[in-house]
Amino acid sequence: MKHLLCIVFLSIQLNSFSQIRVGAECTEDYLPYMQSKKVAVVANHTSMVKNEHLVDFLIRNKVTIVKIFTPEHGFRGKADAGEVVGNTVDTKTQIPIISLYGDKKKPSKQDMQGFDIVIYDMQDVGARFYTYISTMHNVMEACAENNIEFWVFDRPNPNGFYVDGPILQMQYKSFIGMHPVPIVHGMTVAEYARMIQGEKWLAHGIQCKLQYVMCDGYTHKTKYIPPIAPSPNLPNSTAIYLYPILCLTEGTVLSCGRGTDFPFQVVGHPKFKPIDFSFTPRSIDGASKNPPHKNVLCYGTDLRKYPVQNITHLPLEIFIDAYKNYKGSEPFFTPFMLKVAGTAELQKQIEQGMSAQEIRNSWKKDLETFMKMRKKYLLYTDF
Repeated sequence: MKHLLCIVFLSIQLNSFSQIRVGAECTEDYLPYMQSKKVAVVANHTSMVKNEHLVDFLIRNKVTIVKIFTPEHGFRGKADAGEVVGNTVDTKTQIPIISLYGDKKKPSKQDMQGFDIVIYDMQDVGARFYTYISTMHNVMEACAENNIEFWVFDRPNPNGFYVDGPILQMQYKSFIGMHPVPIVHGMTVAEYARMIQGEKWLAHGIQCKLQYVMCDGYTHKTKYIPPIAPSPNLPNSTAIYLYPILCLTEGTVLSCGRGTDFPFQVVGHPKFKPIDFSFTPRSIDGASKNPPHKNVLCYGTDLRKYPVQNITHLPLEIFIDAYKNYKGSEPFFTPFMLKVAGTAELQKQIEQGMSAQEIRNSWKKDLETFMKMRKKYLLYTDF
């Protein structure tokens, strides 16, 4: 596609966000084709074409939308993390909405009737355990099984400027980690879809009819800040940049700030050493109804001024310091750590007192192998 020719030129213009067009905005690459098809979309509140929602934009441009699939957090992005989302109807368009984060996480054969194309367009954050890419896998698989085209409208990866973390070991596969990739994989969703397809990770190695619309003006050197919060607990760039490390706290007894005005920007626990900073998680509808340590005073570390602009690798030091500061009697790690880390080794390494650099060194060989595989599927200039 012609957009590839623009990438190098635009990347030198200080990577200005104004120079970036997300895939949905590159209408010349898909709109004439879509206007003769029946279409389903995988979308949420981030699926915007400038100031207009993708669904409304497509309808206005004579594209027939027959169904909406929606992931974790729901179509309007107001559901809590992990909250069951039910089927409903979009009140504005009266189009049926099928939840892929409730009783089922993959469309059924019946769900896949009545359309020719599925468009996937959502803002990802580039971490293995962010479930939008798991939803993408499942929809790709359903498309392959039902001979339906699968289109990705690509968007920049805000954590796409580095790759780091342990590779998921497949015995720990779950919906928060379906593929043998590191915690920070450094790919856009279109690149990730190409990897799923190319590595034959769909069931029985089946292939879907994969198409994608690239972004204009994006490279993996770009520090991109999504104009809309990807989910209720990632309200700003600091939370997005710290999410890959602070999500590991979900496999511990710690709080990462869910139930506060600064989720994924603090770390703490009632049994931390009392220090100058404290916070009390509370129930917040649409974000954290039952956060860890709800209504209990937590002591901890305020990371809102952490130099996220300098991140070049997973800031393990934050997590290791939290482990050292914890003084509670119950175990620090929970069984969920195996799923969120994707390996048993990280917990062992931290318990053994290994330094952040020693732990990173243990990933080096696996990451080198992954980077060679990743290179085959990149669409944009790498860092």
